[in-house]
Amino acid sequence: MRRQLRPTDVKRLNRTWRRNTTNRLALILESVTGPFNVGSIFRTAAAFGVDQIWLAGNATPPTNPKAGKTALGTERLVTWHDPMPAADAVKAAREDGFTVMAVELTAEAVPLHRAALGRDVCLVVGSEDHGCSPALLDAADGVCYIPQVGRVGSVNVAVAAAIALAEARRQEWQNLPDS
Repeated sequence: MRRQLRPTDVKRLNRTWRRNTTNRLALILESVTGPFNVGSIFRTAAAFGVDQIWLAGNATPPTNPKAGKTALGTERLVTWHDPMPAADAVKAAREDGFTVMAVELTAEAVPLHRAALGRDVCLVVGSEDHGCSPALLDAADGVCYIPQVGRVGSVNVAVAAAIALAEARRQEWQNLPDS
């Protein structure tokens, strides 16, 4: 019979995955203003071991009470930077050794599963309404998109960030031996 893991077992399992994880992940949130989206992104970022989050444009900080309600304290587990211009956020991420990949639908974008994410990568997600700005797209090292086959053309920004972070870790872990 299947049973859920006990808290000690979960800690042990997570410790094993951390030992097998060397790539660094980061995020840039460009003009993501919905506090519940920001809180959800921070919680997901903490779960996937994101090192840093740069806020760009008019992004809502995680100190917003509604963001904090969704983040459940996880904003203290990820280093984050106050909002700055998008180009400055991209520059800061590059200076810290990250390849910057925007998650956006553009003519040049590659499917997420084909993007080279198995390295130190900073993923960029943009505004709930307009996505990434043209200036940020020009500054990024590359652009990828999340393939979708349903009748809806896009997903929520927090969901997009979660999918992209999961894919980056999957690419890193895909050649690990079974444990």
